[in-house]
Amino acid sequence: MNFPIEIPPFFLQKALELQIKPEDISESFIRGGGKGGQKINKTSSCVLLRHAPTGIEVRCQKHREQSNNRLSAYKLLILKIEEKVKGSQSKRQQEIYKLRKQKRKRSKRAKEKVLAAKHHHSEVKQNRGEIKNF
Repeated sequence: MNFPIEIPPFFLQKALELQIKPEDISESFIRGGGKGGQKINKTSSCVLLRHAPTGIEVRCQKHREQSNNRLSAYKLLILKIEEKVKGSQSKRQQEIYKLRKQKRKRSKRAKEKVLAAKHHHSEVKQNRGEIKNF
């Protein structure tokens, strides 16, 4: 596979597994927008990639240089295609599931802590005696 730019081996391996062909990807360079002033509005540093078979579009404008944006866009496109093809088996989906599971555990611990504090406070209140007037 000969992509127009040099992609790191990890992403190249993923592209081979997913059978992503460079000729299926159309790329265009468009002018960016947003913060950055005159420079960003005059140069075409934003990269737009379209993968024809899946219909996935990726737009990248993270960096100042077009070459860096191009590389980032290819990486993002490969990850998005993997997510669409593999679904819950993709590495990104597994990481999201893992984070959700950790947060669920954290919330259980937090609830237990709050309940323990409430229980302690209720014991303190119960142990208070009646005030007797002499």
